[in-house]
Amino acid sequence: MVERSGWGAGRGVGQRARQLLTDARAGIRNAEERRNDAEERRNAAGRLKPDDHVREAAANGLAAPPAPDARYPPGAAHEPPRAAGPQAAGGAYPADGPADGAVPLAEPGQSGGLVPRWLQVAGGWAWRLLFIGIVIYLAYRVAGRLALVVIPCAGAVLLTALLQPLAARLHRAGLPMLAATWCTLLGAVIVLAGTITLVTIRVRAEYAGLVIQVRHTSHQVQVWLAGPPLHLKTTSLQTSSNKLLTYLSQHKSLVAGTVLTGGQIVFEVLGGIVLMLFVTFFLIKDGARIWAWLTSTLGAEGSQRANRAGRAAWQAVVFYVRGTVLVAAIHAVVIGSALTIMGAPLVAPLAVLVFLAAFIPLVGILFAGSVIILITLATKGWIAAVILLGIFIAENQIESHLLQPQVVGRIIRLHPLAIILVLAVGGIVAGIPGAVVAVPVAAAITRAVPELRRRYPLAGPVPVPGDSGPAPPAPR
Repeated sequence: MVERSGWGAGRGVGQRARQLLTDARAGIRNAEERRNDAEERRNAAGRLKPDDHVREAAANGLAAPPAPDARYPPGAAHEPPRAAGPQAAGGAYPADGPADGAVPLAEPGQSGGLVPRWLQVAGGWAWRLLFIGIVIYLAYRVAGRLALVVIPCAGAVLLTALLQPLAARLHRAGLPMLAATWCTLLGAVIVLAGTITLVTIRVRAEYAGLVIQVRHTSHQVQVWLAGPPLHLKTTSLQTSSNKLLTYLSQHKSLVAGTVLTGGQIVFEVLGGIVLMLFVTFFLIKDGARIWAWLTSTLGAEGSQRANRAGRAAWQAVVFYVRGTVLVAAIHAVVIGSALTIMGAPLVAPLAVLVFLAAFIPLVGILFAGSVIILITLATKGWIAAVILLGIFIAENQIESHLLQPQVVGRIIRLHPLAIILVLAVGGIVAGIPGAVVAVPVAAAITRAVPELRRRYPLAGPVPVPGDSGPAPPAPR
């Protein structure tokens, strides 16, 4: 009995021992599984998605590194080899640290690191803007060297914008395109030559009378200043008047515009005019084919975008030139009529000056008005000058509130501050030619950029601004 009871007690102890060993093995397996799960979660959190690789590389201006294979955890024996480089694909450096000279990047989703994310983005934009600035500067230097070609070409574009609608109308009326182009260009040359001839003739005929009237007005002003109640000494005024009369007497041919000093200036002006007319002829005749050839190398979508942007920009330039010519003609007619009624000299040259000055918005009319008022003051007295000043002010108000919004403002929507800044930049960069083309260039850019940013389906007609065809598809 004693042996059996001892054997039973030993058997119970063995069963408890086996149970404890089984429980210990189960606990070890559970602990290993939890540790493996935690390690897999950490590895998954440390890996970047393929899109994150592309975005990080683009922000740093680098090529996109190959994304890690999601089937293999990092560090596994069967993981495919990665591309060599200072960084691993996930954005971190190897275990032994970054290579010599390398700058460690911040881990994705973290704000730590030597190079924060915002600084990476700012650096990427900085070198791109620097490259664009260098390109613009080089283009400016090249254009400065080729000013004798660039200025006539710019004038040809503006002249084409003015004459192309007339040539298109003649072509629709039945004339061949070549004949319509010749008729339009010859008509423009006749008008230009006739205007220059008229101005030259009137200056020659009225110049002597201008000098006499200036001398008479100067004498009246001196008498008025020397008499009561002022009793001023007129010695300095007499000296200035004599200098002005001497200058006008010695520079009659220069003021008349009949003599150009220096053979180089003559050849440059004549060469620029011939080149401008030559370029204008081919732009009117073959402008559509030239544009189609320029956009044919951009692919289907790129060609469609460039076509829309180019048509919008060209429409802005056409409306600007036509509207400016109309406003300038109204200015010239009003001021010319006022000068004729007052009996002022040089009516035709001053009217042409007002017409040309209208192509420089805001600033041009101020300059022309100052010159005309001074001439009127010197020839007809201060009463006529004050009346002419009132006419200029009234005309300026009519232009600002009626002519510009109705004629030009429907297409050209530029704030006066933007116009002043654009004129200042154009004048500083290229002088008077830069001031003339600054506003139409700014208007063309503001119309073209929205068209470049829109996306239309490739199928369907290309929308043409102002066309009566089908409406363009809705942008995506």
